[in-house]
Amino acid sequence: MAGRRRDAGQGAAGGDLIGPNPTDRGKAGTKQSLLVEAAGGPLAVVIGGANVHDTKLLAATLAAVIVARPAPTAQAPQHLCLDKAYDNPTGEQAARAHGYTAHIRRIGEEARAKESRTYPPRRWVVERTLAWLSKCRALLVRYDKHASNYLALLKYACALLWFRRYDRLAVLR
Repeated sequence: MAGRRRDAGQGAAGGDLIGPNPTDRGKAGTKQSLLVEAAGGPLAVVIGGANVHDTKLLAATLAAVIVARPAPTAQAPQHLCLDKAYDNPTGEQAARAHGYTAHIRRIGEEARAKESRTYPPRRWVVERTLAWLSKCRALLVRYDKHASNYLALLKYACALLWFRRYDRLAVLR
């Protein structure tokens, strides 16, 4: 029966891992937490409700890395660049628990002058990867009711980004 879709759990309204978006008049939304390598290739992705704080998703994101990484050593530490949202003990503890050397921009810290910057800015790499993923229409607007289906599409889009990068390098050879 067409009138019983929502009662049967088949309708578009609702779903799991959604929450009121604090920046969009409380509309239900989903937050994507993404870990990328230096060139912007996605390494891990998890989702949560839009009202979940970033630090609560950090440990899950770091645990979701699917590529085996080498163990960090004193000579070759593994660095993790985080923005001001992670400037609290929870963010630092999650990075330390997974063996990363955290570089967290402190709240209240002004941006350094351009002439004194020794390394290029890193935040845009994550934003660029999120923009690449949002080109997939099914990811820009979440049509899936079940979080597992949405996460599967998100991981598929990440794999597609890696394939396109590999394909582009193969053409250049």
